[in-house]
Amino acid sequence: MSERPTVHVDGTTLSPQEVMMVAKQQAIVAVSEDAWPAIHAARAVVERIVNTGETVYGINTGFGALVHERISSDDLAALQLNLIRSHATALGELMRVEAVRAMMLIRLNSLCKGHSGIHPDCIRQLALYLNHGIHPAIPRIGSLGASGDLAPLSHLALALIGEGEVLVDDVPVPTEQVLFDKGLIAVELTAKDGLSLINGTSQMTAYATIAQQELSELLLLADLILAVSMDARSCSLTPSRPEIHLARAHSGQMVVAERLRSILADSEILNQHRDCERVQDAYSFRCAPQVHGAVYESFKRLEGVIRIELNSATDNPLIFPEPDNPGAHEVVSQGNFHGEIIALTCDAMSLAAFELGSISERRMDQMLDPARSGLPPFLAKNSGLESGLMIVQYVAGSSLSEMHGKTTPRSAFSTTTSAG
Repeated sequence: MSERPTVHVDGTTLSPQEVMMVAKQQAIVAVSEDAWPAIHAARAVVERIVNTGETVYGINTGFGALVHERISSDDLAALQLNLIRSHATALGELMRVEAVRAMMLIRLNSLCKGHSGIHPDCIRQLALYLNHGIHPAIPRIGSLGASGDLAPLSHLALALIGEGEVLVDDVPVPTEQVLFDKGLIAVELTAKDGLSLINGTSQMTAYATIAQQELSELLLLADLILAVSMDARSCSLTPSRPEIHLARAHSGQMVVAERLRSILADSEILNQHRDCERVQDAYSFRCAPQVHGAVYESFKRLEGVIRIELNSATDNPLIFPEPDNPGAHEVVSQGNFHGEIIALTCDAMSLAAFELGSISERRMDQMLDPARSGLPPFLAKNSGLESGLMIVQYVAGSSLSEMHGKTTPRSAFSTTTSAG
């Protein structure tokens, strides 16, 4: 078996493809040497604040609505432990290992950007767990999105400190036992470490990345299936002529039209029907570049958002070191943990995917109906004696119903939490 490649984590260059390699355990991870200076510089700010006794949110105060509660230096480690333990309240089915690993890598990469002020030992622990196949047991439900993924990430952090559970052959096992078996030790938290670990968009970005990578293959297959369907229905390629799409120059429809011309360039069936009496094909064929193209543009938007989010600092507060002008201003409270851009983009992609499924089912209907296709009913070899693909369309309709239910925008929901 060949040695697995290494994904070098530096906070700026992580790609969706690399996330999937690590998620599927096809690569190991290493923190890039280029990342350490920024990590150490941000950490130095935290340690200076602790040593001088300045009062700064996220370092020596309470959290959220308890921001005005000052915490003594002797209690800072306990503050981080209590934060993780109290926030690890997620519920529901456990996340799959693939999603957990993606989430761990994304959190690691965000911390390596050098604005979190986390202790380097926590970064090393995340990389160690990934490379040793230690996967926290994380219930899926608990993130509001607007406050990052606090509850799910707290379950991840629990495992890093030797508490909670990890998955062994998909079965939750006490973390302490697994660490003992592997000869490893838990990480000890210091000031700000817990908050840096649990405040961010790592779970939602993990799920979005997995979906985006699966869609990258499915959208190509959708265009190929479209082309085969056009062949089966003896459709015209005229609606895919380049000048038509230059007249309405949306990039997506131009890409899809070009694909259709390329795939069907040597089609004997379409060439034989070039001069047939049919004036126009059904919308589901004739307008396919416009529909598939719009879906493709939603996909490209999703891809762009994910590439930025993968390499973003999303916890709060963030640290921007100024060694020549030190002070509390180096620690900035802000809202990068808010997942709105991921939610809106994924909602749009979910609706687009439904449209793709819907138009595909309509083409199926065109091919299975003998009155419109001129083909045997339901494409059966012996109609009546067998049902052909009749029930395939039933299942397609059922799938559309499932997809329709998932088009309800999750970003439209809001609720009041944390004392307003």
